[in-house]
Amino acid sequence: MTTADIGALVVRCGLVLLFLPFSAIDKSFGFGHAVGQAQEVFKARALAVAVVLLGLAIEVVMSLGVVTGIADRACAFVIAGYCAATAILFKRFWAQGDFWADPDGKGRTLFWDFLKNLSLGAGFLLIVAGTDGSGLRPFLDHPLASSHPYAAKE
Repeated sequence: MTTADIGALVVRCGLVLLFLPFSAIDKSFGFGHAVGQAQEVFKARALAVAVVLLGLAIEVVMSLGVVTGIADRACAFVIAGYCAATAILFKRFWAQGDFWADPDGKGRTLFWDFLKNLSLGAGFLLIVAGTDGSGLRPFLDHPLASSHPYAAKE
């Protein structure tokens, strides 16, 4: 493994660190709390449970794909969508009513969390599009192919 490979591994681990292990562990050990939080958006308990389980599966499986390089572009695309969806569903800064009135209010705090979610999603889109100038073509041609991030480059 070259220095570039190690760098790529460290960056990919850093991208997924929020999800695997931390958020996945939090959802696993605090499942009831996670379901309660999901019920703030999805009132039916069964739907909230399904959403939390889907989120947990995305966090574990897609993170492993990004780190291992197996179908990493598709996995990164799913996580980018997950970041955007969680920002819109759970970081609703506009619904607090205190965004402009209180700099220490919940609206302002959620705004920064909203932007962090979108920024993290954009980081995953770099894996989807690649940084080698190839753009979206490799992903669109073969969405489940691996980008082989740790393969020896000739």
